[in-house]
Amino acid sequence: MAQAGANPIISDLRDRIQHLEGAMTRSKTVLPFGVCEIDELLPGGGLAYGAIHEFAGGGAGAVDGAAAAMFAGGIAARTKGKVVWCLARPDLFAPALAQVGLHPDRVIYVEAIREEYVLEACEEALRFGGLGAVVAETVRLPMVVSRRLQLAAEGSGTIGLLVRRWRRQTEAGDFGHPTAAASRWRISVLPSEPLPVPGIGRARWLAEVIRIKAGESADFILEACDGQGRLRISSDAADGSDKTRRSIHTG
Repeated sequence: MAQAGANPIISDLRDRIQHLEGAMTRSKTVLPFGVCEIDELLPGGGLAYGAIHEFAGGGAGAVDGAAAAMFAGGIAARTKGKVVWCLARPDLFAPALAQVGLHPDRVIYVEAIREEYVLEACEEALRFGGLGAVVAETVRLPMVVSRRLQLAAEGSGTIGLLVRRWRRQTEAGDFGHPTAAASRWRISVLPSEPLPVPGIGRARWLAEVIRIKAGESADFILEACDGQGRLRISSDAADGSDKTRRSIHTG
């Protein structure tokens, strides 16, 4: 009788454990860039869902983070469903997001008065699930906070995109501190693509993969996102005049 009575208890405990470990048993999925040179570098062939990824501006764009935000916006544009964008500075330019494929009707803006509230809102949105992506703009990303965000993303399977924005250039050194992010990117603005006639060509970015778990670091010269959030290797790089550089950096 004692053994018979114990079986339902053990079964219930197993069910609870499986529920708590749902993130571990959930099949891994990725969001490809659709650019073979990048996807070949990334474990699984794309950015992992159920994980957080960091993006920061490089060079003169380290403070405003505009290119990093547009890069993240293009990634969010290629997901399915609503996108929650959490921020404390009310300077996000929605028409620019639309240009990289993330149209206003897909975005839910969460504006907080303090950065701590931005990260709290990001965590809640990641835990909610059912979203295409969650984006948060933040100055600091302490390890403890990044772990909470990573666990929240793992639990729901949602992709989290953290855009680092600093108030002054000297704060950009914080990007060197370790976090729980699955990948870390630096996006710098380059001169636009040259045209055969006078005018301004398509914007170009230098995308540096600073760190990625179980992968290699690299950098790519890219033509900025189009109206569907798609990137492509710059024609200068494609013809071999400016080759992609890679260095092994396993995470």
